[in-house]
This record gives sequence, C-alpha cells and structure tokens, in this order.
Amino acid sequence: MTVLPPLKSVTIAGQSPALANDAVDVVVTLPTFRRPQQLLATLDSLARQKTARRFAVIVMENDDEGREGLNAALPLFESGKMAGMVIIAHERGNCSAYNAGWHTALLQFPNFTQLLVIDDDELADPLWLETMCSTQLRLDADIVGGPQLPVFADPAHQAWATHPVFAPPYSITGPVRALFSSGNLLLTRSVLLAMGPPFLDLRFNFMGGGDSDFLSRAARRGFRLAWCAEAKLFENVPARRVEADWIRARGLRNGVISTLVAKKRYSGAPLANTRVFLKSLTLLIFSPLRALLRLIWTGSPSVAAYPIHVALGRVLADFGYANEQYRQPEKN
Repeated sequence: MTVLPPLKSVTIAGQSPALANDAVDVVVTLPTFRRPQQLLATLDSLARQKTARRFAVIVMENDDEGREGLNAALPLFESGKMAGMVIIAHERGNCSAYNAGWHTALLQFPNFTQLLVIDDDELADPLWLETMCSTQLRLDADIVGGPQLPVFADPAHQAWATHPVFAPPYSITGPVRALFSSGNLLLTRSVLLAMGPPFLDLRFNFMGGGDSDFLSRAARRGFRLAWCAEAKLFENVPARRVEADWIRARGLRNGVISTLVAKKRYSGAPLANTRVFLKSLTLLIFSPLRALLRLIWTGSPSVAAYPIHVALGRVLADFGYANEQYRQPEKN
C-alpha cells in the first residue's frame, strides 16, 4: 500500500455537503487563477456532463491573495450544485496548482480510478468525461490526451486554428508515442501513485512544460499513452494570443521546454547536454529551409516562422534563457 506524505501549502476551503468520498469513481481537477467568470462557465459545462459515472470536481484556487475563483465557485459546492471541493494552493505557479489538486484527489477520494484535467479557460463537450473514460478502458491506456479546440474571441481569427500553437497534435483516436499537454488529459490512479508527488517539476512553474516533462517521464516508465479525438474541450483564445509577439514568445518558450525536457530525459548519459545542444543547433541551421517549405505549403508567414522560433528557443535555453510567460498573467 502506497503511503502518501501530508499536503503542504494547501487548504480545503469548502466542499459539497454529504460528499460521499468513497463512492467517487472519477475526479476532475480544475486549476484557476483570476478568471472567475470563465471558471463558472467551465463548472457549468461540467455540470452538464452526460454520464452515469460518479464524479467529483476539485477546484484549485492558485491566487492566495484575491481568491476570486474561490469566491465564485465555493457557493456552487456548498449548495450541493457541484459535487467536490474547492482548495487553495497557496504556493503560486502552474505546477504547484496541479500538484495540489492531484495530491488532494489521492488523499480525499480513496477509490477513484480515473482523474481528468481541464483548465479554467475551457468548456467541456457534454460527452467529454464519458468519452475520455470509456476510451481509456477500451484502449487499455494509462494516460489519454484529447484536443483543446480554440474558440477565438474575434471570429475573424479562426484562420489561426491550424497554427501549430493552437492545433491539436493528433487527429485520430488510438495509441500514441507522446503527449504534450495537461489541458485535456486523463490519468489513471496507478499512474499518479507510481509517479508520486510532487508530480510536476516546480522548475516549470511559470514557464509551462511541467506537464510535458511529466508525460515524458511517465512514457519512459512504460505507461501506455493514447489520444481520444472525440473528447473535445473548447479553449477560449483572447485576441492578445494572436498578436505577433505572443505567438513568437510561445514558439521560443516551446523550444526552451523541449531542451529542458530532453536534458532531463538523457540525464546521466555520456555527453547528454552536448548531444541535446548539437540537435538544437542542427534544428536551427535547417529551420529556414523548413520555414520556406511551410510558407509554400500554407502561405502563412507565422506558421512558416514557427520552427525557427522553436529551434532558436532550444539553443537559447543552453545559455540560460527562460521564457516565463505565466509569470505575468496579464500579458498571457
């Protein structure tokens, strides 16, 4: 039997009355930071799930000062409209919030077998939970990812949906070799127990990429990965995120994350850092050619420039560059 350490820097602010913790089969974790209205919309989409599975929601408030998400969500739980609880993850950061929610799930719900992840800027399709859970069982996978389909604040920006920053990595349901995001994710209880807390590396707290690193480590441990194209989440994309500087920063950030994850993957191997750097340098050298081919294929200068930004970010990471887009949420 796995013995979990006690939670630090986490407070249970409130929960639904008569919550039958032992009867919960599925836990949905939902981190939030200064998006109270979007959080309520996300919770409403969860309340509309069409499933017979007994599920509970854990909202992780990650703003220990304003607590707007807590104030907005707690009445829904305390009134019994939502089953689950609201916790405060006092240590700020993306990874800290996920760690708090996943650890709480293991401590509070002893019999759940599947844990789902959704963010506070996403809306769940009514069949999302059922589709993710049934696909995991049908494919006998340990971890399942699903698409985060962009919904742009300005409908004129819909053409950006095919940009690599927004487009899902796969289009067909089935086993896959790698997953990259926790924005739409299912983890089995066995994965969480085997990986153990802290699940996400706090070095990625304000950069993002802690999920990509976690999924990479899980795959190396032999856990089976799959993709479910039908389990849709719809992500709100503000106009800010189609501006050139944000797109460029996201490409550079993705390159930095790629280098950091690769270094962890090959840690301990002979000349590991050198091998990673040479691969990054090679990608940078050939990125203009890849950009030209993408420009011919798509006609989009932004799509064409993406491999250049990623490759440059990979190289810059070796010189200490870290693009912490989540450090200043108002600019994200």
